[in-house]
Amino acid sequence: MRFESPWMLLALAVLAGAVGLWLLAERRRVRYAVRYPNVDVLATVVAEHSRRRLVAPALVVLALATLLVALARPHVDRVFLTERATVILVVDTSRSMEAEDVDPTRLGAAQEAVRTFLDRVPGDLRVGLVLFAGEAQVATPPTKDHDLVREAVDSISSFDIFRGTAIGDALAKAVEIGKRATKEPEPAGDEVAGRPPDDLSRSLAQAAGCEEKGPASILFLSDGAQTRGYLQPLEGAALARDACIPVYTIALGTPEGTIERGSFGFGPDPFGSQTIPVPPDPDTLREIAKMTGGEFSEARSADALERAYRDLGSRLGREPGESEITFLLLAVAACLLVAAAVAAAVVAPRLP
Repeated sequence: MRFESPWMLLALAVLAGAVGLWLLAERRRVRYAVRYPNVDVLATVVAEHSRRRLVAPALVVLALATLLVALARPHVDRVFLTERATVILVVDTSRSMEAEDVDPTRLGAAQEAVRTFLDRVPGDLRVGLVLFAGEAQVATPPTKDHDLVREAVDSISSFDIFRGTAIGDALAKAVEIGKRATKEPEPAGDEVAGRPPDDLSRSLAQAAGCEEKGPASILFLSDGAQTRGYLQPLEGAALARDACIPVYTIALGTPEGTIERGSFGFGPDPFGSQTIPVPPDPDTLREIAKMTGGEFSEARSADALERAYRDLGSRLGREPGESEITFLLLAVAACLLVAAAVAAAVVAPRLP
């Protein structure tokens, strides 16, 4: 907690001194009490009355202390949703995602992990979904309708089984829709020094060195190495870096993962099949995360994958900040004063 006017807290010491003097005066007043024949009965009555009589003053003191803290204008650390916050989920749906080294399959575990992610993110976060195998396609553009994204996740199936894994192209597609979703309204005269707006914003991002992450992030999951596509993985990562979009990568699967390929390219069949190893490529995904300012995770089980998505769902699209709670404390002080008035009238009435 931080106080904008910390010197106001010195008044708490004055308040504490005033309370101490009042208590001292009360003790001296008791010494001169009138003597009664039945001292035990009188002591019981006086003690009960004294406790009840202190309720209202105690509430007033608490109200004053709260008011003094409020006047110091306290600020607390909070986490806020980043303006225009957007997360692009990129999921590998190539044939290797049917491997069963992750329960129930790599693809099934990925679907469940994405559902967990959607459960943890703020409702105002825009979420997009890109699916890729040999080529990338946008399943849902960035939207606050998380149910729409969930429906797209539920309908995921492995596709493009003959054409491999295009990691670089998938990154390029995610960067493209991420930039489009977070693009600010362009000011008048968007041509500066003869450069179009996109080139200008890219140059500014490079000049700034992306010291602060932008409002968009990419959460990228893949279980294999690049085998297809126009762009190499690090070329796609360079696009994300230049756009100041961090990429959080997850390598799914174990080195022992395999799939069965039949004589026609599908699963096992009566004519014979071939066991194909499909190990993940953590080195490439780690380098992508490092290059873009993101983070790398390795998930060799469904539980590990879900934990990674749950953690990222709690963090992505948010940024630390401060919030002033002065008005909250003023409201608390007002409630305490009302309670003190009620206590004075009801809880501790005067003795006849």
